[in-house]
Amino acid sequence: MTLKISTRNARFQLIEALLNNRNRRLREKRFIVQGVRPISQAIAHDWMIETALFDAQRKLSPWARDAVARASEGIAMSPELLAELSGKEEGGAEVIVIVRMPEDDLARIPERADFLGMVFDRPTQPGNIGAIVRSLDAFGGDGLVVSGHAADPYDPKSVRSSTGSLFATPVVRAASQGPVTDWVAQMRAGGIPVTTVATDEHGDMDVWDYDFTQPTLVLIGNETVGLSRGWRDAADVTVRVPMTGSASSLNASNAATLMLYEAARQRARRTASQR
Repeated sequence: MTLKISTRNARFQLIEALLNNRNRRLREKRFIVQGVRPISQAIAHDWMIETALFDAQRKLSPWARDAVARASEGIAMSPELLAELSGKEEGGAEVIVIVRMPEDDLARIPERADFLGMVFDRPTQPGNIGAIVRSLDAFGGDGLVVSGHAADPYDPKSVRSSTGSLFATPVVRAASQGPVTDWVAQMRAGGIPVTTVATDEHGDMDVWDYDFTQPTLVLIGNETVGLSRGWRDAADVTVRVPMTGSASSLNASNAATLMLYEAARQRARRTASQR
């Protein structure tokens, strides 16, 4: 079914709210995805494309026609309104899609013998969430838990900064620490000896000296105040990044990427030595 929207009617305002209003996204369990790679990744990983918005006055490319065909509903929109949603000049975005959110179920994150996951505690910047998801995807991580009162992983800034990795790497929101520690205990009881590794400038050892080849859940703290006391107390070990210069800490997404790179480096070296 294809609808047409040429004015800022009630349906347009609902779509606009999904873009700008976190509470509406949570109630509707839907979010907006823009860009060729993010939309292609959503399709490739079988996410539910509910609605495709496209320029009513433009001849669509084969890619855009395929994206529209995969949606349950198509909306032909005036170029002015589509540009308003995309934040670009007219003639920019061919297609914008509305995608169904998955449930926040920790079971979505694979529990493997060489598990590598991450917790981001109370992040305030959605762009940092997306950047960490991108690094998890790049370095073989299994998933991200966003814990506590935090920024929205489905905020447009997070979706955009993940460059499509949000659809390849599970992201689960947890309202508090409890369900996550229960999940870790469940993995341990099932034979996966997960170690929780906190990051802090006053850590017990340098990051290079920790053995990331074992199953690991890395804990990354809030951009301003770091990890909460509860997460600090729950950590099995705390590692630090040795630094010179006047900087006292790294950006949260940079610190996360460094941890993931070190884990990937150690695991690749172990695999090579076993051949």
